[in-house]
Amino acid sequence: MYRIGIDVGGTFTDLVAVDETGRVTLAKTASTPADQSVGVMEGLGVLADTLGRDRALLLAETERIVHGTTVATNALLERKGVRVGMLTTEGHRDVIEMREGLKDDRYNLRMPPPVPLVPRRLRLEVRERLRHDGRAEVPLDETSLAKAIAGLRRERVESVAVCFLHAYRDDRHERLAREAVEKALPSAYVTLSSEVLRQVKEYERFGTTVVNAYVGPTLSRYLGRLDERLREAGYHGDVLIMQSHGGVAPIAESVRLAAGAVLSGPAGGIAGSRYAARLLGEEDLITFDMGGTSTDIALLEGGEPHLSGERSIAGSKLALPSIDIHTLGAGGGSIARVHEGGILRVGPESAGADPGPACYGRGGVAATVTDANVVLGFLDPDNFLGGRARLDADAARRAVGAVADRLGVDVVTAAEGIHRVVDTNMAEGIRLVSVRRGADPRRFTLLSFGGAAGLHVTEVARMLEIGRVVVPRVASVLSAWGMLATDLRYELVRTHVGELHRVGADALRDLFREMEAEGRARLGRFAGRIGVRRSVDMRYGEQIFEIQVGLDGLDLDASDVMDRITERFHRRHEELYTYSAPDQDVVLVNVRVAVIGELPALPMEPTRDAGGAPAAQRSRRAWFEQWLDVPVHDLERLAAGAELKGPAIVESPTTTVVVREGERVRVTPHGWLEILL
Repeated sequence: MYRIGIDVGGTFTDLVAVDETGRVTLAKTASTPADQSVGVMEGLGVLADTLGRDRALLLAETERIVHGTTVATNALLERKGVRVGMLTTEGHRDVIEMREGLKDDRYNLRMPPPVPLVPRRLRLEVRERLRHDGRAEVPLDETSLAKAIAGLRRERVESVAVCFLHAYRDDRHERLAREAVEKALPSAYVTLSSEVLRQVKEYERFGTTVVNAYVGPTLSRYLGRLDERLREAGYHGDVLIMQSHGGVAPIAESVRLAAGAVLSGPAGGIAGSRYAARLLGEEDLITFDMGGTSTDIALLEGGEPHLSGERSIAGSKLALPSIDIHTLGAGGGSIARVHEGGILRVGPESAGADPGPACYGRGGVAATVTDANVVLGFLDPDNFLGGRARLDADAARRAVGAVADRLGVDVVTAAEGIHRVVDTNMAEGIRLVSVRRGADPRRFTLLSFGGAAGLHVTEVARMLEIGRVVVPRVASVLSAWGMLATDLRYELVRTHVGELHRVGADALRDLFREMEAEGRARLGRFAGRIGVRRSVDMRYGEQIFEIQVGLDGLDLDASDVMDRITERFHRRHEELYTYSAPDQDVVLVNVRVAVIGELPALPMEPTRDAGGAPAAQRSRRAWFEQWLDVPVHDLERLAAGAELKGPAIVESPTTTVVVREGERVRVTPHGWLEILL
């Protein structure tokens, strides 16, 4: 039986099949942005061909499909979600527009404010009011509710976000509103703030609920269409959707909490990185995922990524727990332009999948990073995607030549400049991610994946003084592969504001038990092992922000448990901000529980036979500060323990790795590349 991971990117759709022995089969096909399910089904056909069987037989032999999709992401980034109406407490319709009172660039007086996903005329007030302790100050007024719903019906909204004040404490008014909306607008997608994000802070809760309402119907239609096509093609197993927090969820849960899939694709890469960290025995990794459209960077410390609830995407707040990933507009399809004064810039605009880089031969004329790599000889035009496609080297030279003319240099110098600019941008992104966490990048191993990463990773590592790079054999599709190493996961949060010792250990234990029971109920009839992770958000009394403190390994039944939690908070505060204040009161704000249904472990691919240093299968002329004939090695034919020295090029059907002068490569037992700088 097979497990199949599917990751839809901006340029390519990646697929991985793993059988019961751990053998991995890869496939890559062009993404179809108009309807991603078309590209998914085409990719399954390519995967089946690679395995020597037809698609129906492959699907019949598949027990699980895990899917990372950019449908919700694109709907948000491109403002292509549905028409949303908002019901909110009287006097609070402008919360999502006022935001938090700050601008991203606070000294820019001309900076326009983000445009809310819900225009003001569709944000309608309902007379009701709960106090912060859950008591009803003003009962829900049915007349004002009916009037507001009638207004939304006239505006023909497709989705409704119900966001009432203090609903995190008591959701009864929101539930009553949902009943009324569903009766009056039976086809509308309805989402409650108390179900999306049950925690304090109106802007975060309202904003996240609006995002959920905005992308929910679009994601629902896509997943329904994909599920139908899979069933018609002969698949009858589970379809699990990658979530932003690094776990997976069934289609129904993914539709209910659509905002949880906004970072679905990048999260798959981090899931794969966690698994890679265990295989490598390396706990501290910087992940470097460079695809066709963007580069995603994250930090793993102790083998685990950091979660964040403080994200803004396309001007919209998204406060659900998600892996802390930094995304740069730097990928193989990033467009190079010469600005006023002869300044070369690369990205964030991308040629995407259609028309793509000029060398794809689909009508693109702008010079991209991929075109520069063709000009420099790093990519073999006759062996793209394992020979299934051919790159147009002349088109690449023409596109880069236009940049060269504007810079007043030759075409090779322009291509080298494009390469260096994008490398510098990515190195600065890694510095931002690591230093922000108080981490020195030089003590980390750089894990390289994504179809374009191998062409750039060692140069980026050199800029950061990182001495070790690892390139998995499945680097080009590691996100799809990593999705198969995930578990079912439900994240729950409850606000419980109070000075920690006044809250008391008994109340805290009761709250943890209640939340764990809710998480287990969501898992339904799951028969596997269930794990629980607990944490709390805390702050000093005068602060206006919280930090998350993990409670793993802590005995909650210990008599001094509150003192131990306090000690962990002081220690974590000092790690982040270089100081702690033990004499100040410590306030508990939010309680968090992750309930994890552990799926069967991903079988590891069999190890390779050992061998000596291999002879190169061929050579190619490439630019390494001068034109050189460098050896080209086939990654699939490298034996375990083999060692190489740069300059050299290592190729597989779906990725290329450039090894520069002075760099040494060792092939690991599983066919991965360890590069020492």
